[in-house]
Amino acid sequence: MSDCTYRPVPLQFERLTVPEQLSRLQSLKTRMLARRTVRDYASERVPDALIDAAIAVAGSAPSGANMQPWRFVVVRDPDIKRQIREAAEAEERVFYEQRATAEWLAALAPLGTDWRKEFLETAPCLIVVFRIDYAVGLAADGTEHRIKHYYVAESVGIACGFLLTALHVAGLATLTHTPSPMGFLSTILQRPRNEKPFLVIPVGYPTRGALVPSITKKSLDDIRVVI
Repeated sequence: MSDCTYRPVPLQFERLTVPEQLSRLQSLKTRMLARRTVRDYASERVPDALIDAAIAVAGSAPSGANMQPWRFVVVRDPDIKRQIREAAEAEERVFYEQRATAEWLAALAPLGTDWRKEFLETAPCLIVVFRIDYAVGLAADGTEHRIKHYYVAESVGIACGFLLTALHVAGLATLTHTPSPMGFLSTILQRPRNEKPFLVIPVGYPTRGALVPSITKKSLDDIRVVI
């Protein structure tokens, strides 16, 4: 039987002055507004230490009942990246040509996207994020049983936000890709049945002269409600 006793520890907390708080937030805002989705990657290798450090930041995210229901699969192998690209493009081609509504395609048009996903192969590194819907425990008699995870999608989404922020702060370019459906990732990467693909993040350095769509972000007044 597990020990479920609550044992709190002292909070480690740094109290800042309001000017210090505002300065940090403004600095982070300026940096994050410079982040863009990048589709053109240089072949330069991203050091393992950077990827590991960013994933460690993602792993610090809060999660339902502290279950930490995530797995980050780092893909560098060219053959595996090619398999992922081919499978993703097959699904994306069907999406753009058959599944997507006219309204959806119109929303995507200003971003210049289509079924071609070269970045899945040209980016030096892919981080494929999996959600772990449940853990598998082993009873004393050797039989397996499921351990339920809570708020899985919300928890993994928060961790992905941490990961994207960490990669950007580290000076790396990223993109978020969600091919639909994306069960092929489980097959190619040989993940167990309790893990489901959640997000693919190409990571690398942009090519010289890389271009990105011209976009703007909503203003504070557009996204904030004060009650």
